[in-house]
Amino acid sequence: MSLEQEVELIRQFPIFSKIQPAMQKLLCFSAERLKYDAGQVMFNAGDSADAAYIIIEGEVEISVPTPSGPIVVNSLGKNDILGEIAIFGDVPRTATAKATSKLETLKISKDMFIKVVRENPDAAIELIKILAGRLANTTSQLTMTRSGGATTKR
Repeated sequence: MSLEQEVELIRQFPIFSKIQPAMQKLLCFSAERLKYDAGQVMFNAGDSADAAYIIIEGEVEISVPTPSGPIVVNSLGKNDILGEIAIFGDVPRTATAKATSKLETLKISKDMFIKVVRENPDAAIELIKILAGRLANTTSQLTMTRSGGATTKR
């Protein structure tokens, strides 16, 4: 894939769409494309956080370990980001991510991801929107669980 095609790919992701072209090119040079087969684990809860991932194609199941077995808490797809919580919380991975279909991702190192967010307010705002949406989803799931129902939303 040419540099122009890579930059065009980066621009499709809301978190990177408004950053400067030079930073988009730097992301292309530093990011790594990874492919996973259905059922393959990307990372496990408790792993150290070395990168965030953007989903190019495919689906990922997010689960948390419990004494009675893993509980699926989310499902992510094209253009979604994962792995960012552990990076910004400076904590081990909080969940396990497993491909549920053929999956292609863009792996962005922790240092590069932090640099992009630190230097680009628009990227930071997009990240806040993503995190706020996940918090709302978690609150909804918790409310349903405590009220006797169960739900999993995207």
